[in-house]
Amino acid sequence: MAGQRARRGRRPISGLTEPQQKTLAAVQEWLARNHVPPTMQELADALGIAPASVHEQITQLVRKGYLHREPRKARSLTVVRQVPPDPAGLVSVPIVGTVVAGMPLLAEENVEGEVLVDAAQVRSGRHFALRVSGDSMQDAGMQTGDLVVVRQQPVAENGDIVVALLDGEATVKRLSIQGHEIELRPENSRYRPIPVAPDADLRVLGKVVAVRRIQQEQNE
Repeated sequence: MAGQRARRGRRPISGLTEPQQKTLAAVQEWLARNHVPPTMQELADALGIAPASVHEQITQLVRKGYLHREPRKARSLTVVRQVPPDPAGLVSVPIVGTVVAGMPLLAEENVEGEVLVDAAQVRSGRHFALRVSGDSMQDAGMQTGDLVVVRQQPVAENGDIVVALLDGEATVKRLSIQGHEIELRPENSRYRPIPVAPDADLRVLGKVVAVRRIQQEQNE
């Protein structure tokens, strides 16, 4: 009984544990990329942990005022309070040009600066960043002026958001693979998917792993 009373009377710590920080960062990244909150299972898959562990982390983040959750809804998480990234946990990623999120346009492979990103978002492999121009990916949280952080890789899976070269022109789109049919799909109903012909020269440059809201940051 004494132990139970002690547990009920214990005040939650104001800071976040490392697992809670990772969970909050995963929620923020999911919202930025998909424009809808993640489910517990999607968070579990993204973090590589059990759904029960995710549920516990979310419960603590709600108690500490970082997240709000509506009961009995699968996608109800909203970020109430964001934690600025720890400078010690940041790494620099080179900005190598601009990619059009509308009609494809060749991205200049010239380093024009660097952007600091959370080290947890770029854990393995080589990464680069591109500025977004156009609105064809706005429903995936990408607006003109934003930076997309891309993990360099030559292959991708169905549903991945990729930076690809199609017949020498670069674009950022969602990759759709249905049998032998391949399309680069926008996330804006005003744009049509770009079919990839069997004889087209399609090269995946990398997979988008994060989006930096440059315009929003400048206005804050």
